[in-house]
Amino acid sequence: MTLVAGMLIWLPVRKQRKDLRLRDGFLVVASFWIVLGTFGAAPLYLSDFLALSATDAIFESMSGLTTTGATILTGLDDLPKSILYYRQQLQWLGGMGIIVLAVAVLPMLGIGGMQLYRAETPGPVKDNKLTPRITETAKALWYVYVAFTIMCTLGFWIAGMGLFDALCHAFSTVAIGGFSTHDMSIGYFDSAKIDLITVVFMFLAGINFSLHFFTWRNIQISHYAKDQEFRAYVFFLVVLSTIVVAGLMMYGTYTNFSDGFINGLFQAVSIATTTGFTTANFSAWPATIPVLLIFASFVGGSAGSTAGGMKVIRWLLIYKQGMREIVRLVHPSAEIPVKLGNAAVPSRVVDAVWGFFSVYVVVFVLMMIAMMATGLDQVTAFSAVAATLNNLGPGLGDVASSFMSLTDVAKWISISGMLLGRLEIFTLLVLFTPTFWRH
Repeated sequence: MTLVAGMLIWLPVRKQRKDLRLRDGFLVVASFWIVLGTFGAAPLYLSDFLALSATDAIFESMSGLTTTGATILTGLDDLPKSILYYRQQLQWLGGMGIIVLAVAVLPMLGIGGMQLYRAETPGPVKDNKLTPRITETAKALWYVYVAFTIMCTLGFWIAGMGLFDALCHAFSTVAIGGFSTHDMSIGYFDSAKIDLITVVFMFLAGINFSLHFFTWRNIQISHYAKDQEFRAYVFFLVVLSTIVVAGLMMYGTYTNFSDGFINGLFQAVSIATTTGFTTANFSAWPATIPVLLIFASFVGGSAGSTAGGMKVIRWLLIYKQGMREIVRLVHPSAEIPVKLGNAAVPSRVVDAVWGFFSVYVVVFVLMMIAMMATGLDQVTAFSAVAATLNNLGPGLGDVASSFMSLTDVAKWISISGMLLGRLEIFTLLVLFTPTFWRH
């Protein structure tokens, strides 16, 4: 079906040879996820084992391809391996698409977090127009991505997973997806070794892949420490993990420190990087811990990684600009640039970050109101929007384990959230402006 549809679209224009314009780039990027997410639903919709509606099949497919990890399926342990593998493969291919999108394509469109690195990013050279150089960039990133997948698979296998489970979970770990072949997610294996291996690869997948490329090409790890976003990313995860582990021990959720440490660390890294794996029902944890974790997903991972959220680099710039405004109160005439490392960030980039932040908040509020209009309570509506817009997966309330209980309208709102979050909002919203369609 996919092949025939593709052929019918391609045949009439197969002899056309034109360079893509900037405007075409937006349309191609948005179409990539919309079209593939829709066609990717076909095997799920046609499967006799699942008996899904079109809405549910598209939800599951879009969740996989955007590496959100929210699911409407239950009884995963009883499903055929073909279905289980297909879901994991969707996430893995989607994750590779995200890397190429974030590092190779979005900087050329002038949007997304990676334009902050345009002048100084190590690794593949970027251009201002769509050229075959993207092919070289994508190839280099593909090597790193595949290498991580192989290492993660071997790690899981050595730690005690079967080869099928090891490969499937490596797919969703490196893609920061969160789909699992078991209802209990990573908690099914009840293994501290597997938990820690997962933490390591979730952490690595949340780092800018340009840094990985630089390290791979130059065999030099010192570049990580020089990157301000990486340092902020590590600091954020360390502080969050410390708070979560301390909270779990203080409230007596775990009597054994090692259990509290591993579960707290795992859940903090999983939610903060927007992977969405679980080893415990974190939504039932005491006090503010579940809400803190959901808010952590708004930060997400680094720009140029497979993680969701607003990205660490944007929050870092917002923090730096906030500190600059405080200094300006004392020295109103001073010229104080916002800096990343030793380089001043152009004011246009800072404005773009604030614009992104503002639109993100507005979109979140509108989606939450729409969700509540479908009959959801505040906690469920809030976490459902956070889980989809941040490409996280699990939420709180009625969507803590599955989105199946949502109405079709709520599911379509969630699908829209997944696409908006994955395409950095502006890439999709620009298609709805009159300016885009004017000649």
